[in-house]
Amino acid sequence: MEVIGSGFLAGNLATLATSHPGVVVAAFGVSVAAGIPEADFAREATRLYELIFRCERRQEKLVFFSTASAAMYAVPGEAGREDGPVFPSTAYGRHNLALEAVLAASPIDYLVLRLTHVVGPAQHAQMLVPSMVRQIQSGVVRLYRGARRDLIDVADLVMVVDRLLAADVSRTVVNVASGTSVPVERLVDHVEAELGVLADREYVRDVASQPVSTARLRRLVPEVARIGCEDYYRRVLSKYLWEYAGDKTAATG
Repeated sequence: MEVIGSGFLAGNLATLATSHPGVVVAAFGVSVAAGIPEADFAREATRLYELIFRCERRQEKLVFFSTASAAMYAVPGEAGREDGPVFPSTAYGRHNLALEAVLAASPIDYLVLRLTHVVGPAQHAQMLVPSMVRQIQSGVVRLYRGARRDLIDVADLVMVVDRLLAADVSRTVVNVASGTSVPVERLVDHVEAELGVLADREYVRDVASQPVSTARLRRLVPEVARIGCEDYYRRVLSKYLWEYAGDKTAATG
């Protein structure tokens, strides 16, 4: 498959480059959920439109990464489903939903993956774990009261992409998440324990959190059952947080 992009997701998906001929992965565009200029949204949309036209001409399948974060699923209560109503809470969520609609109306073969908080090496500094580690080390961490986060290891994401493409899942949307939504305070607790530091917690404002349904994902990729365990988020954090703490010796200790 051809991976288009040069960032975090593109780098990790490069391991599948020799697999799945006829598949194009749009691993580019806006990767952070706040403070995004309209020009960045427009640039991503234009690139996606161009890929849709190309895939139609060449009869290729297009994989697009959307979001399963609170930017998309923002109504407390029932878990957010791919075929259920969504009420995006931010411009980032609305942008992704609009691009999903463009793909759904197109004639091409496509697969939309709504990603929760993917964690791995060499992430943008504004992403969840790099930002949290940096703030905790600084002595003050800013939190949204009531916020919950669902983490998934980028290695598990790559496995899911591989399995879905091998099964020829197409013209649909799939949530890719662990299915376990964790209060942000517990994430901070774990990072603090690993780093051996305590940070002051500064609450910004209250937010609503909606869990993410993984029923469709589990039906299509049964192997993901192992990532839904209660301590999964701890294993993911422990695996990568030293990448951002800058203490490589502690990472192997």
